Amino acid sequence: MELKGKVVVAQGGGPTAVINQSLVGAVLESRKFSQITQVYGAMNGVSGIINENFLDLTQETTNNLERVAVTPSSALGSTRDKPDEKYCEEIFKVFRAHDVRYFFYIGGNDSSDTVRIVNQQAEKGGYDFRAIHIPKTIDNDLMVNDHTPGYPSAAKFVAQAFAGLDLDNRALPGVHIGVIMGRHAGFLTAASALAHKYPDDGPHLIYLPERPFDMERFLGDVKAQYDKYGRCLIAVSEGIQDSEGNAILAKYQGTSERDAHGNIQLSGTGALGELLSSQVKEKLNIKRVRSDTFGYLQRSFLGCVSEVDQREAREVGEKAAQFAIWHNIDGSITIHRTGYYSVDYKLTRLEEIAAKTKLMPDSFINKAGNGVTEAFTNYLRPLLGANLFEASMLRAPQAARILRP
Repeated sequence: MELKGKVVVAQGGGPTAVINQSLVGAVLESRKFSQITQVYGAMNGVSGIINENFLDLTQETTNNLERVAVTPSSALGSTRDKPDEKYCEEIFKVFRAHDVRYFFYIGGNDSSDTVRIVNQQAEKGGYDFRAIHIPKTIDNDLMVNDHTPGYPSAAKFVAQAFAGLDLDNRALPGVHIGVIMGRHAGFLTAASALAHKYPDDGPHLIYLPERPFDMERFLGDVKAQYDKYGRCLIAVSEGIQDSEGNAILAKYQGTSERDAHGNIQLSGTGALGELLSSQVKEKLNIKRVRSDTFGYLQRSFLGCVSEVDQREAREVGEKAAQFAIWHNIDGSITIHRTGYYSVDYKLTRLEEIAAKTKLMPDSFINKAGNGVTEAFTNYLRPLLGANLFEASMLRAPQAARILRP
């Protein structure tokens, strides 16, 4: 059965460097089909749908869409709204009023759950409708997917940033802590390992949410690396937690501020870096201790985008339109690795993706729980694309001393 009507595309959750590729892929592919009457873009995600705040992208030029595609962040704006059944009922009312027959939502775990609920509303109402979830998240934590669009570019930023931090740390030795996004999954923090080139390169320690964090063991690790190299560069996920699942930041500072989804606020603050820095200074008596919190920098950094990420983000948008309009089916687009390096795209049941979180597999984390394995670096390297920064060091011999032999 051929469904005739409008398409609505929306973006949800945190922006990425390539999310607009998915938007443009879905829009341009949808405009090829004769049964599509108009293609709308909902401003600020699902809240824009509720408020009927649409842009008619049928009237946008292809040239400008292509320029938007290579621009980071969410061109349509985004939202942190987490729709429940009642919220989705209102979405469905708007869709019915506007004769929307296709809905493409670009986002992460919560966005996939929204698509699932809206689909259920359409089924209950006997309304012919197709909805596709288009994957996006720098956290790389969507189930079934080998990796998710947005992650490779953010990972490239993290790897190159740590390469720069390592050079800085060599020039003026001390302890430097970099705090990276990642509440439950450590994929992005682990990307710092791609900064390694020489045997003594940092980060020398990497701490992920998938392994319990113990402050005393951390201090012992730092001391060992500092004694060995005379310096120590550390990558830490903002979501590190103790053996009971308590966020380290909340445990030591009693932080109770929560975000829109009820989670303890971790991003947008340098508190964790400051906490760990103060512990190193006080307990190890190391004077030069610094910390940086990457915060939102890694999400939409202009000029540090993986061409692999761009290509795949574009294709998941195109595949969404093809599955929904051409094949007349619903689900979530998922990315599957088929070789070194190639991928294929499949449509997966929303129930397998929605409101679930993929964690780093054990094979990617070292036995000590303070670093990553070669299996992880082999997994990540092809995703970063070309033009990855590599540091070089002087290798000239030391001249003979005269006054101080």
